[in-house]
Amino acid sequence: MTVKMMPDEIRQKYGKMFCRGIYALVDEKNGVAQIIEECSAKGPVEWDACNRKRAKGVLRDIRVEGTTLIMDTIIGEEEVRFGPASKDVGGQGIKALKVEGDVVKTTWVGLAGASVGIGACMPQGPGTIMAEYPDDAKIGGAHEIEVTVTLPKMVRIVIAVDDTDTKERGASWSMLLSVARECKIGHMLEHKIVQLNPNVPEKTTNCVAVGVSFAVEEKDVESLLSYFEESIRKATFSKETMIVVFQGLKVPEEVVQYGLRAKKEILTVDVAMDVAKRNGLRLIEVTGRRGTIGAVAGIGCFDMGIRAAGLPEDF
Repeated sequence: MTVKMMPDEIRQKYGKMFCRGIYALVDEKNGVAQIIEECSAKGPVEWDACNRKRAKGVLRDIRVEGTTLIMDTIIGEEEVRFGPASKDVGGQGIKALKVEGDVVKTTWVGLAGASVGIGACMPQGPGTIMAEYPDDAKIGGAHEIEVTVTLPKMVRIVIAVDDTDTKERGASWSMLLSVARECKIGHMLEHKIVQLNPNVPEKTTNCVAVGVSFAVEEKDVESLLSYFEESIRKATFSKETMIVVFQGLKVPEEVVQYGLRAKKEILTVDVAMDVAKRNGLRLIEVTGRRGTIGAVAGIGCFDMGIRAAGLPEDF
């Protein structure tokens, strides 16, 4: 028998804890997902990362960015394996991630002190719909717990923009960041400045493309894109502004290679549009097409970390 509890009930039972938000992004085409868990402190995040990496389960990669934990998983179920460390230090891991309609069900196992994180803290965080516990569930001490946390099914939308300023006015990076921060749809994840070939003759000053990513429910994708198109149309100073959109967790390899080329080559609109169309990127012409060159590169470089901000000789 299981007991279902809402976040407010969990908060009342265990007290207010530290999760600031949890989001489940799925890419069913590639059979993968990403769970983003935001905490109010770095210590729990680092400790959880080490424990979850050790336990494996459906986890494939995990990283810490500030007080945020980013977990790459497969969609499915695999047993967690705490190993010999569990006797002395406890353990914590994700056993399953399953998509059921418009929700994602994530199943977690915790031992000893690690059971508090997945039994009391995460399930009361913003984003949680409900949690399911065994009717005899106990957390902390020497106890073991298995809890299933239900989250809204979300997707990742990456929006890249180029050619919004002129030599006299504007800065693409600040414009897009301002627009993204004002957005009330979904949850903003990242903002990126992508350095491109500084020898491009049409550049303004720095020759960068910019991008942002959002976690959003599928029903809200069109509203999100309409908001960005309208807002950028109002904010741009250029007659060549283009938006390029990617939905998913794995940027296609051809697009990644195009992004790398754009850091050292001078490319054309036709090449950029061909790459975009072959790989399912969505093109939104705001005021013109020249921005396609940089915006497609913004998608290609989006997941490169700090390499996105540099030139090939920097790394």
